[in-house]
Amino acid sequence: MKILTKDITKEKDFEERFYVKEEGSTDESYGCYPFNRPMEEYIRKGFVVIDKPMGPSSHEVVVWVRRILNVQKTGHTGTLDPRVTGVLPIMIEDATKLVRILQGSEKEYVCLMRLHGDVRREEVERVLKLFEGKIYQRPPLKSAVKKRLRVRTIYKIEILEIEGRDVLFKVTTEAGTYIRKLCTDIGEVLGCGAHMQELRRTRTGIFDESICYTLHDLLDAYVMWREEGEEKYLRQIIKPMELAVINVPKIVIKDTAVDAICHGADLTAKGVLYIEKTVKKDGLVAIFTLKNELVALGKALMDAEDMLKVRSGIVVDVTRVIMERGTYPSFWKKATA
Repeated sequence: MKILTKDITKEKDFEERFYVKEEGSTDESYGCYPFNRPMEEYIRKGFVVIDKPMGPSSHEVVVWVRRILNVQKTGHTGTLDPRVTGVLPIMIEDATKLVRILQGSEKEYVCLMRLHGDVRREEVERVLKLFEGKIYQRPPLKSAVKKRLRVRTIYKIEILEIEGRDVLFKVTTEAGTYIRKLCTDIGEVLGCGAHMQELRRTRTGIFDESICYTLHDLLDAYVMWREEGEEKYLRQIIKPMELAVINVPKIVIKDTAVDAICHGADLTAKGVLYIEKTVKKDGLVAIFTLKNELVALGKALMDAEDMLKVRSGIVVDVTRVIMERGTYPSFWKKATA
């Protein structure tokens, strides 16, 4: 996972990634670099990726994280069934505003499928390849969603090992794909039947096993901070919410534009400093301060090249404000006074 530097212009690939609309500087007397936030604020504006154990539901794990950290609000970015283990990102307090956009991220699983009859390896490989691409799925009876036929995309299926009737494979899928149903459908095409024996999620979006921690790890780190004042372990486990949208095209704005956006204004051309070259019209963009703080999310009203050229008018339709009002001074009030 990429790490945010203190100064965005010092990132080694800055010139390759961004168009410079106007040079800018930031006042150190307000706002705060994400990794320098005081511990209480760092927790409130962070997320943790839990290695979910077998047994509890995703909701139970989310509640336990809330109780461990003594916070009011937590939310996960994609349900795992009680019997499924693996990567479960949990957003904390302010970061829960990101849950909706993160729920649609692609998923990666390692699955152990048991066949109900003997099948040659070549035939298993052939049939699994048939399931790559768009497939039809009807959610299983135990699921909480409507049981209507849906189209889902399987990006890749890779067989890791076959031993007897047990098939271990890795699959990358669109969000909302049921692996249990996938195994059943594979068994039907093979003609012998099959079921999902075990399942582990190894990645959801940018979150993978490399930044996973157990609930025990989180509790130990929190107790060490509370009782001994040692912050480093908790700061290692909890990540700033800005990292959750690291792959969303970025627009960096002036300090003077921040509070207006926090009060519901759309982003105008005059408030823009740097534009990531991947910004596309009608696409999702993340609005950041020069201190790398996430201000808001929105829909770009033009491509990066056009945004660079315009001198006035709205360039981003702000759809979700993340930063609290008053974090930066209200320059816009002075301008309208």
